[in-house]
Parts: sequence; structure tokens; C-alpha cells
Amino acid sequence: MKKYNILILAAMLLTAAGCENYLEEDTTGLLYGENVLSTQDGLESALTGAYKGLGSQWSYGFIHPGAQAAMLGGDDVTTHPASNKADWREFDQFNPSTTNQRSNAVYNGCYKAIQGANNVINNWEKTVGTKATIDIIVGEAHFIRAFSYYWLVRFYGNIPLITAGEYSDELLTVGKSTPQQVYDLIIADLTVAENNLPNTKRDPGRANKGAAKAFLADVFLTMGGWPLKQTDKYALAAAKAKEVIDNRALYGFELLPTFAAVFENDPASAGTREAVFQISGFAAGSGTANATYGNTTMPGEEGGWDDMFAELNFFRDFPAGPRKDATFRTEFGLGTTKIPWQNSLTKHPYYQKWYIKGNIVTSSISLPSVMMRYPHVLTIYAEAKARAAGGPDQAAYDALNQVRLRGRAAGTKPLAMGSLTAAQFADEVVQERAWEFACERTRWFDLVRLEKVEEANAKKSPDDLQPIKPITKANYWLPLPYTDTSINPNLN
Repeated sequence: MKKYNILILAAMLLTAAGCENYLEEDTTGLLYGENVLSTQDGLESALTGAYKGLGSQWSYGFIHPGAQAAMLGGDDVTTHPASNKADWREFDQFNPSTTNQRSNAVYNGCYKAIQGANNVINNWEKTVGTKATIDIIVGEAHFIRAFSYYWLVRFYGNIPLITAGEYSDELLTVGKSTPQQVYDLIIADLTVAENNLPNTKRDPGRANKGAAKAFLADVFLTMGGWPLKQTDKYALAAAKAKEVIDNRALYGFELLPTFAAVFENDPASAGTREAVFQISGFAAGSGTANATYGNTTMPGEEGGWDDMFAELNFFRDFPAGPRKDATFRTEFGLGTTKIPWQNSLTKHPYYQKWYIKGNIVTSSISLPSVMMRYPHVLTIYAEAKARAAGGPDQAAYDALNQVRLRGRAAGTKPLAMGSLTAAQFADEVVQERAWEFACERTRWFDLVRLEKVEEANAKKSPDDLQPIKPITKANYWLPLPYTDTSINPNLN
């Protein structure tokens, strides 16, 4: 068992499940070696294995609420102060353990996806088939690897950087790479993806050229902040985001007319054109249903699990308007009798965003986990342009106003060009992102890169969970899982 776990660790496929069940569940699509991947069908199957790492219900990846739990250190989401939420509270109180299964599920899933992507990247040149299709498969593999490493480096900082697709003894002693080394690979991978991928997604759950450009923009924006503080990257972020904005129709992206339409959450829908990249869920497939919606963000009064809900000051400060109405649930009850959130068991508003159309109470649904929405690209451009030399231009104001006016109350006036200094404008964008992407795996990363984690937590309501010790930069990154560090001392 130990060597098998090391193998999966080194090839980045760790799990908390037993060996027998793990092997039964997860070998589909994980095809190794040049002989198996000599055909186009084999290469496509290997790519399917890479995608699978990003989404397995309750096990790893992003189609369960583990990623949200691991970002409770922000100021938008909290959890139950008692009950069975100990692993959730660890993040909100800045005391995550090395055995916490919420963050470890993301870690394991990302490395599982990386292993599958490496398998494609290292073997495609021997594949016989249609060059145009092989190029797309390779582009998607590079995108998946970049996406996975981007999540890992932001969560954990110094991490193992693995480019091998198959196990070797050398991987048992792999060391940690610096964030700079990881970002270098991410940029290289997204550049390949940008060049290889088509303008149109092969299906809603795959990446296209626009998605690669959008994530490059986000990566550059992040590199401009902590810990690298490479401010020259802001201009690159703005330029790449502008490419997406200018070609949004070509890539199939748009800002939907109403915020409510974004979160209609109809199980019959495969997603919206606002999704830049999503991980699709399939309720009829083994382990592929999405558990992010429904039970996890519903109160006990409605048969929910009380896993996560809104922080009080964040809710109270949230600007009134259609976005606030569609973001929060403030009255509870599945029948005709409703109670206000102030009288509920937890005395907190909940996130309407994750309710299923018809208020269905379930944790197994065919809805996607959208990992980036088009307004994210608009705010990347607006903020990056403000932080780059020259400050925000009219296009930056237009980008911010599109997001702002859709969410605010009727009669809200657009921000006029030049009405704010560059610094004020950047702050306005960051705050607008907080409202727009509340409980969408965004706020925590913004606070980290801008070094505002301490400030945000100092403003918490006394009725929310509090950090159990002073916050330092050491709390910006999560500890690597014990399943890794206990086996490989080079990861300590």
C-alpha cells in the first residue's frame, strides 16, 4: 500500500480511498506508454483521463465543494460554528491541518489531472492520426496541466513540479519547486494551448483558444501581486484580456443580459455563454455528478447541510440591486411558511447562487462547475490596465461599467472616465469582483495576491468565526498533505 501511494504521489495521483476501490474507479482513460498512445483514439482516451482528475464527486477535483471550503479564509463565506463542519472551520479560523480532506481533494485531483496531461504531452509525437485533431488534443492537455498547476501554486506555493507521465523511482524523492518555476511552466503550457486550440470549444466542458488567453491574463495579473510582485506583468495581463474581449463573439463568450440568468441553474442546461471554462457534471455517470449545488449551501430548515453561507458584514455591505437579489437567499422554508435569515438556526443569509432551479434538495446534479466567467475577463482587463503604466483607459472604464451596471440597482450611473485615480479605480475593480464572484472561488485569491487577508478578516462581524491566532504570510499558503510529506522528506 505504501509504495502504491508513493507511486500515485510521485505521479501525482494520491487518494484517501483504499487501493482496491481506487484502482477499480480510476484507471479508465489512464493509458500509459507510446504503444497505447500510438493511435488517435488512445491519445483521446488519455486526455479523457486527464479531464477526469478535475471532477470526481466527493473524491477529488472541483465538482464538489472542497475548493470553496479551502478558501473560507476570505471574507465572503463562512461555515457552521459547530455541527460536523470541523474540516470547514479549519480554513475559516486559519488552522488547516495536513490531513484536511477538503484541500487535499483539490491537491489530489489536480495532480491526477497533471499525470494524465503529462501522459499525452510526452507521447503525442508518436501518435498516428489527423494532425489537426492531435494538435487540439495536445493543446487541451497543456491547458489542463496549466490550469491544475495554477490552482496548486496559489494554494500551496512551493510544490512538486512533475512533468513525467509514468512512475519511476526518482519520483519518490522529488523536491519542491519555487512559485517562479511553476509559473514558468504554466505560461509555457498556456502558450501552447493558445496556439493549438480552436476558437470553438469541442463541447462545453473543454477549453478553447479564448479560455487559454483568459487564463494567461489571469496568471499575469496574479504574478503582479504577492508573492512574485512582478508588476511588469500587469501590462501583459491587460493585453491578453483585451484579446479575449475584442474576440468574445469568435470564442463564444458574452455577458448575459441579467445576473439572474447566469444562475438559473436549470439541470437541463449544459451551461451558458458566460462560461469561459467549466467542468461539466453528469448525474447519470459514475462519480461525475456535481455536488457543489443543492444540499451543501442550503440551510437545515430546507433539508440542507449548512456547509457554507454568507459572512454577515459581506452581506450587509453588498450593494442593493438585481445581483444581490440573485446572490443570496434571505428567507427559508420549502413550504408556504418562510422564516427570515435572522430567525434561522445559523442566523446567516445563504447563497442563492448554488440553489438548483425548483429548489431541488439534492447533492447529485448535472450542472457544471464554472471555473471562469466572462466578467472575470472584463475585470482582469480593468484592474490590470489600472495597475500598468498609464492607468485605466476608456476601455477599462467600459469593462468595469458593464459588470457594475448589470449588478447594481436601476438608475446607477456609470463611472466616468477620469473620475478616479488609477489606484482608486483598481480598488473599485477589486471590490466589484468581490460582489460579482461571491462564493465562486475568487475572493480568497484576490485577497492573497493583494496582501489584504489580514485587513479583510479584521473587518469580520463578531458573530462570524474568527481566526484563532494572528494571521501572517505563512497562512497565505496551505500545508502540503501529510500523505505526501510523511513519505517523502524532501516535501517538508
